[in-house]
Amino acid sequence: MARVIKKSRSARRALDSARILEQVVENQLPLVARLPDGGSRVRAADFLAELVLLSQAYRHHAAGWITRRELERRGDRAMRRLSTIRRRSPLSYTQFTEQD
Repeated sequence: MARVIKKSRSARRALDSARILEQVVENQLPLVARLPDGGSRVRAADFLAELVLLSQAYRHHAAGWITRRELERRGDRAMRRLSTIRRRSPLSYTQFTEQD
C-alpha cells in the first residue's frame, strides 16, 4: 500500500529553494572548471561549495530534520562565509567548506 505524504507549504518552499541553489551550482560548474588554476578558481569553487551546503540545509529543513531557526542560523553562517570568500585575496586559499 503506497502512502502519500503531503508536504507542508514550508517544506515545498524549502525544496524549491534547494533546487534553485543546486541549479545555480550546476550552471556555474563548467565556468569554474575553465578558470585558470589558482586563487580565482579556488574562490569560485569555495563559493559553490557553500551554496551546496546551504541547499543541503534547505533539504534537511524540508525533511523535518532541522528547525526553521536552525535553517536561519545556517543561512546566516553561509552568508558570512560567502562574504569572506568574496573579500579574500588571491593569495589566501583557506577552505570554508567543512561542516563545523
